Amino acid sequence: MFVLGTAGHIDHGKSVLVQALTGINPDRLREEKERGMTIDLGFAWLKLPSGREVGIVDVPGHERFVRNMLAGVGSIDMALLIVAANEGVMPQTREHLAILDLLEIPRGLVVITKKDLVDEELLALVRMEIEELISTTAISEVPIMAVSALTGAGLPELVLAIDALLGATEPRRDLSRPRLPIDRVFTMVGSGTVVTGTLVDGSLLVGQEVEVIPAGLKSRLRGLQTHKVRLDMVSPGSRVAVNLVGINTTQLQRGDVLTNSDWLKATTMLTVKLRLLPYLRHPLRHSVTVSFHTGSAETMAKVRLLEGDELKPGRSTWVQLLLDRPVAACGGDHFIIRSPVETLGGGKIVETHTRRLRRFRPEIIENLKVREAGSTEEIVLALLVTKRTLELSALLSQINLPAGETRAMIASLVEQGKLVHLRQGEQSLLVTLFDWERLAEKAREILREYHRKFPTRLGMPEVELGSRLSMGVYASAALRRLSDAGTIIEEGTAARLPAHKIQLTSVQQAKVATFLGSLARNPYAPPGDLNLGPDLLNLLIEQHRVVKVGDGVVFTAAAYDQMVKKVTAYIRAHGKVTLAEVRDLFQTSRKYTQALLEHMDGEKVTRRVGDERVLY
Repeated sequence: MFVLGTAGHIDHGKSVLVQALTGINPDRLREEKERGMTIDLGFAWLKLPSGREVGIVDVPGHERFVRNMLAGVGSIDMALLIVAANEGVMPQTREHLAILDLLEIPRGLVVITKKDLVDEELLALVRMEIEELISTTAISEVPIMAVSALTGAGLPELVLAIDALLGATEPRRDLSRPRLPIDRVFTMVGSGTVVTGTLVDGSLLVGQEVEVIPAGLKSRLRGLQTHKVRLDMVSPGSRVAVNLVGINTTQLQRGDVLTNSDWLKATTMLTVKLRLLPYLRHPLRHSVTVSFHTGSAETMAKVRLLEGDELKPGRSTWVQLLLDRPVAACGGDHFIIRSPVETLGGGKIVETHTRRLRRFRPEIIENLKVREAGSTEEIVLALLVTKRTLELSALLSQINLPAGETRAMIASLVEQGKLVHLRQGEQSLLVTLFDWERLAEKAREILREYHRKFPTRLGMPEVELGSRLSMGVYASAALRRLSDAGTIIEEGTAARLPAHKIQLTSVQQAKVATFLGSLARNPYAPPGDLNLGPDLLNLLIEQHRVVKVGDGVVFTAAAYDQMVKKVTAYIRAHGKVTLAEVRDLFQTSRKYTQALLEHMDGEKVTRRVGDERVLY
């Protein structure tokens, strides 16, 4: 399926030509029909001699409605640049042509309308004027055809030319990540909320769960239509009307994007390659505010020039755009910027979820150049150099490849040792080898400092180390990989360096010996007033030499194990045990007995039932 769009000056016969070709009046608004002027986007469709159908987007030609024109031409496969024979090239002819050139529309035709109003000599002059106009653009070699919508002259030949051009056009790739930039929202009686747009990058199915970005609204597809025909599935490149479940029209607006869930995120900062139009009278200055257009979305944006303080007409540069409101866009999408009165330029989005880049940095510009023109692997690695880490879902929105191909390429880079892939549940994080090695060294430094500060501890709590590494939800995955690589050693819930060994001073060794001796002399009623210190006590606990069962109550591990065995054996023999019976069993006091039983309850060895304990 393909979509064709009109372009050209007001009253040059765009809508009349569409109606003559299709039998459909694209002007749907009463005001448009009363004034004979297209104000908003109009839609029609045409069945070509080959049997293929083409959707048609008819755009307004008046300078006041260029913003509406931009909402319609961003996703077309072919453009018809319309020039009236009785007027020739006019201001919006030039502006619309510049927009088509900036958007790199892949196919085009120039159609001279109203040929019945002029003689052959004037028609030839208009043709020469058009040839000169398009000579420096991407459509410099396209056919120029003259027609009359009134008499029908030239229309059959125009239809054949459209069919031939589309026959040589590659169908849109299905990247398995459907995006429908919404250009119209309305309510249908008996159906509810309906949105329309041109589907790109993937297919949609009736019943599919979808999300509207940037609002994050979840919905389900109740119905799909293309050219007023109900379908169960629509493919990329189709003009689609989508019936949504559970969303009100007041929650939606032109510029929203309908897609499947959990991959496309809205952004307020973009990195782009900007080309300024050559016929502008003034340069574009750093920090100027412009209107930004991509897909069907529009917002104001502040321009950050990365290579200079101004950009001269006809020149290109790298730019960051700081958007007033979030838009849902992908790497490779085209965009246009405008002032209040004219189109200034446009280009391609290189990065959608960017950080603020420093200006006048050659290494940053070189990185961006790689991402603009490099191989897919080079682009991924260059992207990660600036990001340091990047979730796989975010990468999918930056790379114009099917998800399966992207994952295969990631696997290849991981196998080559160029990337580290961390997985945490359903989430995936990509890290360059350079940044992973930096992370590993940071972990070593953190642990070295910890061991110096706490020489008697086995290691740093893993939770603390993960937090210090700033890896968020991927902390556990990062620690597992560091452990698998032998960078760190996991000891229970602690982490240490492989070379770390606890070295006790002679004073500390004497304290430990005295403490353990005191416990051993009174195994069931150990003294609680020995000042061993928390670090040495924790060391003995980690080494499983003692067990702390409560505040101020510590048993040797041997005594604790013996007490647990005797209590459990007693319960098996009698079915239950009381605190008093345990106290008498060990000839100790209530303090130690209660601490022991509560600890056993916590370890799920026993369970309290009233004043008695049973096995858990």
